[in-house]
Amino acid sequence: MNNILNKKLIERYSRQLVLKDVGAPGQKKIIKSKVLVVGAGGLGCPVIDYLSRAGVGKIGIVDHDKVDISNIHRQSLYNSKDIGKYKVVVLKKKIKLINSLVNIKIFKERIGKENIEKIFKNYDFIVDGSDNFKTKFLLNKYSLKYNKILIVGAISKMDGHIFTFDFKNKTDPCLKCFYQTEPKDELLNCEHEGILGPVAGIVGNIQAIEVLKKILKIGDKSNKKILILDLKKLNFRKVEFIKKKNCICKNF
Repeated sequence: MNNILNKKLIERYSRQLVLKDVGAPGQKKIIKSKVLVVGAGGLGCPVIDYLSRAGVGKIGIVDHDKVDISNIHRQSLYNSKDIGKYKVVVLKKKIKLINSLVNIKIFKERIGKENIEKIFKNYDFIVDGSDNFKTKFLLNKYSLKYNKILIVGAISKMDGHIFTFDFKNKTDPCLKCFYQTEPKDELLNCEHEGILGPVAGIVGNIQAIEVLKKILKIGDKSNKKILILDLKKLNFRKVEFIKKKNCICKNF
């Protein structure tokens, strides 16, 4: 560990290292961290991009889709030459060009009950960049079961939501505690609802910041809030919610 930050690494991460909340001890934590990103689209791209630039040591990426021309306006790591290629394959190559020190593990599959435990076991931090509530609630359930830290993002039109859950604290609520009923996936469907491209970048970057804060153990310790972004009115607000009676989080 004493030699983990050699001269080359100090130069690479110099702008982070001068932050009093990071320094050498914090950068070592980032380098040792293991983050799984589910979804390599509008949210996943900025999350993966900035976590790799920050020096996260191991990043897992789960996505079964190929790049489509309609993705490019908001999914910032793809270009026209990538159309028709698997997203995870493209990202692994591009992240290696950004930071070859990051260990990238790709899962060219849809995450589900049959494979989630196998995928989850090697990661401490889970980032949800999915576009459907079935996946979000699945990640919520298994993050809770295995005491993971889960950062959930959602975007639609010019709006965004971010949840941060640390399921090591059993008194905190989960995603199911916020939603009284399971919302319709149309709310997250960019084809149906539309999305202004930079909204995805803003929400994804906030998710990346939340991951780094959790790795460094800095910032607001509360996991009982949702950050709601109305970017049309440029309005950011936090809403606190409580653990719901008879929620799935009571069972773990």
